[in-house]
Amino acid sequence: MTEYTTAATPDPALNALDRLVGTWRVSGGAEGTVTFRWMPGRRFLVQDISLAQHGADIIGMEVIGREKPFGAEEPSADVRSRFYDNQGNTFDYVYELEGDTLTIWAGEKGSPAFYRGAFSADGDTVSGPWTYPGGGGYESTMTRIG
Repeated sequence: MTEYTTAATPDPALNALDRLVGTWRVSGGAEGTVTFRWMPGRRFLVQDISLAQHGADIIGMEVIGREKPFGAEEPSADVRSRFYDNQGNTFDYVYELEGDTLTIWAGEKGSPAFYRGAFSADGDTVSGPWTYPGGGGYESTMTRIG
């Protein structure tokens, strides 16, 4: 197997998401587990998802990092992601972590659809609501299990 190394300059906004690394039990409007892990080089965080929501099993993966499309000289200003699932969906998000508050914007930063959760003092729980336009949404809690 090839060993990957990097001399990349540390990215404070992306590296702050290191506190997500591990396996979490999700409860609330969706139930199951998610696992966050770094891709070699630590430029992308990968989330593996196995949830049940509204009677459907949602199996998917999300890649979180700064976009740098073909030909771009600089990566995106925002930490962005794309989620792919077994239902054929692709969802884009923007991740923002300020202190102990994690905000995941659906689509673009400032969107009316977002998740905002707070880490517990020990860092092993993240709780907050998904908010959707028109008053929809649900509470969600992630508890570290590994």
